[in-house]
Amino acid sequence: FLLGVLQLLAAAAAVYKQWIPNTNFETAFNWDKGRVPCASDVVHFEKDKVISVFVKSPHALTDMYLPLNGEFVLAAGAGFTAFDGSWDPGCDSGETVRFADAEQHAWFDPTLWQDVFPSGELKPNGRIFSVDEERVPCRYDDVIFQAETSFRVNTDSSQQVIHLRSISVMGQELSTPASWAGYLQGPSAPLQFHGNGTLQVTGTGCPDKSGCACGNTLDGPRICAALLRASGKRCPAPVCQSPLQPLGHCCGVCGATINLDFTPDFDLQKYQDRLIQELLSQPKYAGVKMAISKVHQAQTFLGIIPRSSTPLIQIVLIDDRAGMQAGTTAEQLAADIMVDVAQHGEALGISNGKVEVATGSTSSRQVGSHTLSRITAGTVTGLLFSLLFLGGILFLYRKGKLRLPALRFPHPWDRLEDPVSAAPAGDRGFDNPMFNVEPPSTDPGEETPKDLQVFYLNPLYDASETET
Repeated sequence: FLLGVLQLLAAAAAVYKQWIPNTNFETAFNWDKGRVPCASDVVHFEKDKVISVFVKSPHALTDMYLPLNGEFVLAAGAGFTAFDGSWDPGCDSGETVRFADAEQHAWFDPTLWQDVFPSGELKPNGRIFSVDEERVPCRYDDVIFQAETSFRVNTDSSQQVIHLRSISVMGQELSTPASWAGYLQGPSAPLQFHGNGTLQVTGTGCPDKSGCACGNTLDGPRICAALLRASGKRCPAPVCQSPLQPLGHCCGVCGATINLDFTPDFDLQKYQDRLIQELLSQPKYAGVKMAISKVHQAQTFLGIIPRSSTPLIQIVLIDDRAGMQAGTTAEQLAADIMVDVAQHGEALGISNGKVEVATGSTSSRQVGSHTLSRITAGTVTGLLFSLLFLGGILFLYRKGKLRLPALRFPHPWDRLEDPVSAAPAGDRGFDNPMFNVEPPSTDPGEETPKDLQVFYLNPLYDASETET
């Protein structure tokens, strides 16, 4: 039991990735006939294909056509001689054997990399796995090209520079920018690496104890395209009807994902070791596999406008259950992890946790959270939308694109003032163009005679017309 735990911990800490294909002369897969050429064969290299070929042993050949640009890297005692016509058992065909095209071997193809120990020894398939973007070397990983092997790799990328901690070629580890720059100036590098992406060795590991994001997000579509091309151009159909889509993973999965918000006290390696020792290593979780790493989740404004990205710790849990039980054991482990977060999260440097579950026994995604307030989030979103709306109106108004009606709101203190007084008494009279008689004077203190009669002449009225 203890040995199994130690193997899990060792597997979790490794950051070494080894390139799988090679262009060795003795590799049967590199020839169109599926075998290494023999003495009576004619060897044919395409003249316009750039190639580097490692030759480990001596070979007798009838004839060989060489490329215009390439190299043979000969091990001690290796070489080529002309076939003398003597009988060679097992080599009666005398065929033309062609070297396979190595141009299609792409750096961002997850199927062409494997996890190894620092010694280069292949790691067994364990309980820890990587999401697809992290199966390709990340910016702080060490890359190994096996000793005594030649290769050719296409580094086409969506990023100009592909950062790595170190690169080992022909048994030589290049772990400083200067040593790598020197190797690139040699004759072999242009034959081994081609494409628009430039490999750059930094010599430094991840400086953050909370972990570092892989850095392959920009090439995520390229990684998924290569992965699906190798698997028949489509993802396998999951059993659950609403599969989860982990960040950095190409296809949906049944099981559970946990997203953790963390504080400066969080230590990714220590927390990973804790999960392995206390939970994942329990016998009831023997069929569960876990991926854990720091990722960046894109943030948007109102779910539409890209804003920024937030770092979080993503845990992906899958199991070996089938049918309606697919993902159920992973769901149980996720629940135990969330209980642990609720009890010890503050001490571990975890501030929030959210779990999503998709199993074969349910048709909908189940979501749970720890210290998550959807009401608060909705309120904040509403306020931000209101501010954005008012700000847009103000902007249009100041630019003259929008006219607002002049509104005057009465102030409370206006009610305390006397209403506007009427015009003075002496101003009550007015000139009326329809009449030629002024009204009597009504100055203050002057009495109006009771028997005063006032007549108005109306120019529109003729009194003679009414007489009979």
